[in-house]
Amino acid sequence: MVVLGLGRFGKSLALELMSQGTEVLGIDSSDAVVQKVAHRLTHAVVADTTDEESLRQLSVHEYGRAVVGIGSDLEASLLTASALINLGVHNIWA
Repeated sequence: MVVLGLGRFGKSLALELMSQGTEVLGIDSSDAVVQKVAHRLTHAVVADTTDEESLRQLSVHEYGRAVVGIGSDLEASLLTASALINLGVHNIWA
């Protein structure tokens, strides 16, 4: 599972998924946010979630499910969802 945006919702969801045994790739644009959860997730990276090429390089398209947890920036949330669709991710929760 990929969680894009590790604010309150995204972080809580990612940690709950980890506690259930799901491997989680967490992505956020803030280095400080990623540093806080990096040791608790399978993988955590700093990247621009609206950049389709960045998501491709992180192999986001290989994950079956993605959650867009960006609540503070509607434009970024929509652009991220669009990038996921373009990459062929079929199960997107936003």
